Amino acid sequence: MDLQTLWFAAVAVLWIGFLLLEGFDFGVAALLPVLGRRTADRHLMLRTIGPVWDGNEVWLITAAGAVFAAFPGWYATWLPALYLPFVLVLFGLIIRAVAFEWRHSHHTAAWDTTWTRVITAGSLIAALGVGAALGATTLGLPIDADGNRVGGPFAGVGWSALLGAVAVLAFSVVHGAVFLALKTDGPIRAAAHAFALRWAPVAALPLLAWAGITHLRYGTPFTAVLWLVAALSVVVAWARLRVGREGQAFAAWGAMLVAAAATIFGAAYPVVVPSTIDAAFDVTVADASVSDYTLTVMTWAAGIGLPVVLGYQAWTYWVFRKRLTAEPQHPGPEHAEEQVAA
Repeated sequence: MDLQTLWFAAVAVLWIGFLLLEGFDFGVAALLPVLGRRTADRHLMLRTIGPVWDGNEVWLITAAGAVFAAFPGWYATWLPALYLPFVLVLFGLIIRAVAFEWRHSHHTAAWDTTWTRVITAGSLIAALGVGAALGATTLGLPIDADGNRVGGPFAGVGWSALLGAVAVLAFSVVHGAVFLALKTDGPIRAAAHAFALRWAPVAALPLLAWAGITHLRYGTPFTAVLWLVAALSVVVAWARLRVGREGQAFAAWGAMLVAAAATIFGAAYPVVVPSTIDAAFDVTVADASVSDYTLTVMTWAAGIGLPVVLGYQAWTYWVFRKRLTAEPQHPGPEHAEEQVAA
């Protein structure tokens, strides 16, 4: 495998890692108004992602950084063409991070409700923005021979961006529900389990459609097999949920994302940004790459640093692996709504 192909695969792995890990963060936050009816329930849901959400965001920075370092031509075409989705992603991530920190700085029911809603809103915006950017990139952007977007700021935001946005959000919501069923006990576990069991088959459809369209356009027999693996993984996840095996369901649902994303990236290769104007204007791996010497240096650096990062993150998940339960209700202003209801 040449270095250009290796780094294309590395970029794909980083994006898949981001969607796989940050996906359940987004999903848990999106489900706060759906499953978190009481203050204690919302607090429990946020505790499940509290130790890991900020570390999971690093995968986005690393993925974008790898594109910039290894394929500057890809980055130079991709980012200016999709300023709007990426600005939305940054806005969503910023308000989400602020809300996570500020929510615990004061203790009243109104304060808790306000910043919980901001966490949900920021997560929804970020998930939709990432999905729109990836959908538009993999299914085509209106770029000319110089790699510049043709049209106004909304020219790259068409049906492909909408499909990507819906696919990422739908995957994340069910991913978050299965994660909650795996990480909690009590009423939240039961509610999350029921939600995932009901919506998993529907939520998988946009991602499978995205992968299927990409395969039909550019794919090979190998990507056809990957798509079938993705579809089968949905069936396995749903079947495992039916018998209460949340860990196996979580693994199968994650396998669906991995196989579907591998279908998309594998079918698109060696094109990194297809042009909807003319296939001759497509940006390929060879067009966008830096020199082999630079890729060699990057490979050595990644080979040394990446195992350390992966080891640390794996250790974090191991430390916080136990199920969580809701804390007992204590008198105080943050629980006033429950006391009044009682």
